[in-house]
Amino acid sequence: MERQFVMDSSSSSELVREMMEVIETVGSYAGFRVTQRKECLNLVRRLKLLVPLLEEIKELDYSVSGLGLALNSLLNLKKALLGAKKLLKNCNYGSKIYLAMESEAVMCRFHAVYHKINQALDNIPFDKLGVSIEVKEQVELMRMQLKRAKRRTDTQDMELAMDMIVIFSKKDERNADIAILERLANKLELHTNAELKAEKTAIAKLVKQRGGYNETMHQIVDLLGKFKQIAGIDETVSLDGPISTRTAQTCQSPLVPHEFVCPIMLEIMTDPVIVATGQTYERDSIRKWLNSNHRTCPKTGQTLEHLSLAPNFALRNLILQWCEKNNLELPKKDNYASSVNYSAEIMEEMSSLVLNLSSSQPNVRRDAIVKIRMLSKENPENRIFIANDGGIPRLVQLLSYPDSNIQEHTVTALLNLSIDETNKRLIAREGAIPAIIEILQNGTDEARENSAAALFSLSMLDENKVLVGNFNGIPPLVALLKNGTMRGKKDAATALFNLSLNQANKSRAIKAGIIPPLLHLLADKNLGMIDEALSILLLLASHPEGQNEIGQLSFIETLVEIIRNGTPKNKECAVSVLLELGLNNSSLILAALQFGVYEPLREISISGTNRAQRKANSLLQHMSKCEHIP
Repeated sequence: MERQFVMDSSSSSELVREMMEVIETVGSYAGFRVTQRKECLNLVRRLKLLVPLLEEIKELDYSVSGLGLALNSLLNLKKALLGAKKLLKNCNYGSKIYLAMESEAVMCRFHAVYHKINQALDNIPFDKLGVSIEVKEQVELMRMQLKRAKRRTDTQDMELAMDMIVIFSKKDERNADIAILERLANKLELHTNAELKAEKTAIAKLVKQRGGYNETMHQIVDLLGKFKQIAGIDETVSLDGPISTRTAQTCQSPLVPHEFVCPIMLEIMTDPVIVATGQTYERDSIRKWLNSNHRTCPKTGQTLEHLSLAPNFALRNLILQWCEKNNLELPKKDNYASSVNYSAEIMEEMSSLVLNLSSSQPNVRRDAIVKIRMLSKENPENRIFIANDGGIPRLVQLLSYPDSNIQEHTVTALLNLSIDETNKRLIAREGAIPAIIEILQNGTDEARENSAAALFSLSMLDENKVLVGNFNGIPPLVALLKNGTMRGKKDAATALFNLSLNQANKSRAIKAGIIPPLLHLLADKNLGMIDEALSILLLLASHPEGQNEIGQLSFIETLVEIIRNGTPKNKECAVSVLLELGLNNSSLILAALQFGVYEPLREISISGTNRAQRKANSLLQHMSKCEHIP
């Protein structure tokens, strides 16, 4: 006979109180990371559905026969809630970069929490406890939601994964890299000084918890450094203690008046300038901020009405007087005098260039396009000004100009301008996409490459993914993937991956013949595009048409070969594709076993990357359900 626990009113009240405190605590979290924010908010909302149940149990008479029997289940529910709290706390305060890189592992933890909560609720004797029908129905609703959540997948993880493949690739130097880096920073909400400082603290805690650095930690620190650079924070990322820079040493001195210190670089200003909000910054640091596509004041967060910088001569004179009095010499800046009128001169020049795009003189028009291409390449301030001055409609008209050289410069200028999010919509609205596709089909090699890169940049917006597909942009991208230059293949692959996040475009890509060139990329190791090819194949493997065409024995043999001899990242991607195919067709699992996948798969499940281990274990579990397994 099972032992019946005696549960008095004080112990039941204490247990319920603790569980309600957990739910109240997680309800107070407000900073969930982007990659798991939706899942976190849904879990918190579902946990709150338990409050009426706990309130009813708290009010029960301890003599109720079912209360003692419910003790074990309530204790298990408390453990499950504490597990949920730990997970949600990590998603609220943890490293954003790590949570993005390990999004699948985090989702596995969510699923484990769902399972434990459901398991605990399974054994609660609702009827014996006299729980009301309304509360019981509410709990059942929550349980159904948790079960549905376990079956849901999110394609955004794939998009983030592809972005990180490009960013971390040492061989990839495409112009789109800056755009991807900026997009990652925006997605992860790591673009302000405060956000980056909080991320640095979170990473430091993570390194301490894990007992030091590993490959993943080095990648995270490297990416944080890149985010700091595009945010205009020029410092070395060190997790061993406070940042050690000349800047910090200078500003730590209590003698330095705080108004003399740049809010961004924390350094005494030598060339102070005033932005539209009236705040003052060091010219170089605010320019880096603006050049990273920001339109806000770093200190106040207000949107800047204009991007002009006015020299703060009065403050500079005060700084010079203070330095002289304290025998401190400021660093020399040779370009100080010449930089004062820089913005006005450049803006005037760009207005003139935009007008010259409509010139009747071919040489004047060509020179204007080339100069705009150059000015828009790295400076977001210029991209905004050119667009505001009416440059985009004029450039779009020139896409159809019967001169391949003009087309090449024009499509490249639009590629540079499209890095700006607002410009993406303007370019598409002006009807550029069909003309860019035409150049992709018939232009010079460089024009085709930059057309592919432009379509990739524009298709960051979901509505533009649809437009590119509807205007038949997929087939020429597949042709470039097949026959283009090395850079052309890379640009085409990145664009096709992004476009294939749209379900209709998957079918278009398969019909356009994307599978054979992807298989060629797998076979030719010298191209260095195995990860990109497998990432696209993983997207296509979720489509019925893709499953049929990809799931050939020769391809399964290639996957097994990569799983056996590829790089750690190759193996991770290959296992993911085989798992996706095998879940829909068990005969492909048996074929993989015949090609000898079992042993290398077991090895990956032990020593592969984190994601590869999870995928390998899932695949091994699936294999155990099939027949004829060694």
